[in-house]
Amino acid sequence: MAIIRLEDNQLYWQQGEEKLLIQPWGNNGLRVRVTRAAQLDLDENWALLPAGEHQAERSMVHTAPKNKKQMAAAGGPGEDAPIIAEENAAWIKNGKVAAFIDRHGYLFFYNGKGEELTREYVRNRSDLSEYSVPLAMRGRLLHPGVGRDDYRCAMSFEAYEDEKIYGMGQYQEDSLNLKGLKLELVQRNSQISCPFMVSSRGYGLLWNNPAVGQVTFARNVTKWEARSTRQIDFWITAGDTPDEIERNYASATGTVPMMRDDLMGFWQCKLRYRTQEELLSVVREHKRRGLPMDAIVVDFFHWTKQGDWKFDPVDWPDPEGMVEELKKYGVNLVVSVWPTVDVRSENFRELAENDYLIRNDRGIRLTSRFMGDVTLWDAMNPGAREFIWRVCKKNYYDKGIKLFWLDSAEPIYNNDHIDNLRYYTGPALQVSNMYPMNFARAFYEGLAAEGEQDIMCLIRCGWAGSQRYGALVWSGDIQSNFKSMRQQITAGLNAGMAGLPWWTTDIGGFLSGFPAHDDFREVLVRWFEWGCFQPVMRLHGDRLPYRNPEPLYRDGVEQFGSGADNEIWSFGEDNYEILKKYLLLRESLKPYIKNLMRQAHEHGTPVMRPLFYHYPEDKAAWDIDETYLFGRDLLVAPVYEAGAATRRTYLPAGDTWREVATGKTFSGGQWVDAHAPLDTIPLFVRDGAQGLPL
Repeated sequence: MAIIRLEDNQLYWQQGEEKLLIQPWGNNGLRVRVTRAAQLDLDENWALLPAGEHQAERSMVHTAPKNKKQMAAAGGPGEDAPIIAEENAAWIKNGKVAAFIDRHGYLFFYNGKGEELTREYVRNRSDLSEYSVPLAMRGRLLHPGVGRDDYRCAMSFEAYEDEKIYGMGQYQEDSLNLKGLKLELVQRNSQISCPFMVSSRGYGLLWNNPAVGQVTFARNVTKWEARSTRQIDFWITAGDTPDEIERNYASATGTVPMMRDDLMGFWQCKLRYRTQEELLSVVREHKRRGLPMDAIVVDFFHWTKQGDWKFDPVDWPDPEGMVEELKKYGVNLVVSVWPTVDVRSENFRELAENDYLIRNDRGIRLTSRFMGDVTLWDAMNPGAREFIWRVCKKNYYDKGIKLFWLDSAEPIYNNDHIDNLRYYTGPALQVSNMYPMNFARAFYEGLAAEGEQDIMCLIRCGWAGSQRYGALVWSGDIQSNFKSMRQQITAGLNAGMAGLPWWTTDIGGFLSGFPAHDDFREVLVRWFEWGCFQPVMRLHGDRLPYRNPEPLYRDGVEQFGSGADNEIWSFGEDNYEILKKYLLLRESLKPYIKNLMRQAHEHGTPVMRPLFYHYPEDKAAWDIDETYLFGRDLLVAPVYEAGAATRRTYLPAGDTWREVATGKTFSGGQWVDAHAPLDTIPLFVRDGAQGLPL
């Protein structure tokens, strides 16, 4: 016999040691937590905004409902819905989403029309439903570790033949639709695990658990798993359109700040500018040529030692003077901060004594030997976050630097050894996926305390909720070829659908690009054209041939070299004119981009949007992987094949589209061969659009 208790507008269910709580959370959202421990943990919100900060619609809870099918047909519980007794069952509704828990404790979710969104996966004869088979399989499992207080957990939902799934952050896959894929829930360089999915059935689901695990979107089941956790925790929402689902998610997890006007243009960087004079010479040349630039980056190993977080005075003798000269050119300086701490760093002792470093359960306190014996600071620790900001404030912010590149933010370590690491908040197996969110949080809160607004940090990874700390994620150290470029299109679109609207990629890719070779130059040009229509346009890469530093060691510390030149004049004069064209186009698009950034700030709307985002009634739009909408009015079809002169492009039904390159107009709902010589990226403007200089 189950126990059902209703209090404070929430539903509590218990049978034996298993306890379940459902609460209204955010607009059209419900939060579900399940445990077999003595008590539910109600203190940790993980990705969700705390109770009282999220906006919840008026919700309703009913016990003793009609059976679930009849109640679903009536649209769930309501003020006028008749109540018919049924033992040990209940409904809870918040706006357009409702949950039903039956006498066995099985969960069912419906939209405001009474249509089934999803249900718990059950194959148990005692259920006496259409799924009654003698397999004794339940949807939610919590298996305790022997002699421990943690659980290996799984939460399974029914699979639907016509369902398509998007979001989940950034994975290096060709397919935008994630149905049929198995994804690991762990952070890696070029992989962002942000576990919010959007379903074509009209719901979104956040796996509100930072534990290492996996999710399987199979044809026969959708299954979320965590290797070690204290309880199951997920949030579900319903909406009539993908846009409404994204807005609901933003109401529960937060939105990005408003992007600054002077960051919406072009960003310049390479691996790496080794000296202050080298960096300034690049900016001076940009300005001499009349080229716009909003930001330039001082990349890694500009420091004395890893963990010192300060300029090496030999190569960067006058940071304040550098910042002042850049201001005269209207250019912002961005400085790289890594989480690594060399045991020889001047900050290592204080970090270690205050338990501000990641701990190893076994062995010495080191995570790698990258350019020295290093460990990592613990972003989960509030004291460590205050410490890292205090040091960076003194060495960077007080010198006029207000923008930071938080690199290696997964953080970088061998994931095979993750079970040996421990953070302030618990074992890495249980919490490590939220490290990048807390890395961004340290700088967001530090900058906010100094009175800064519209805060942004470029960061190599993120988790659900990172957006509210000003996280601009990028796609990591990817290859410099067309295959990699193609994968970044789907990566960026799914990152936006996962609630991370600020996303960018290294134009030209990061690894193995050779500026003197024609094949790479073609990749670079096509990528640069596409970069014009990303949330942030940023040229970066470790170009060949590589240049070793001289001397290799300075004061016993190994020095890092750099790659070949990576400025827009580095790839041939003919290509320079093409790159200049798109650099100036980006500048002219700033008013349009500003409106997109306002939508992201106010509503959580992605800047790059899959075609189905605004055309959900067009069935074909749900299957387009490599073409997208840059805002509501501009359709972008990047060219990612060598030697292409045309690009087969689908135009969504319901609007008329004008091809920018030719001026031709086309009705939506058809495929066209877009004009695409090397100097042209196919662009289509929606009929009736305003404010576009195209």
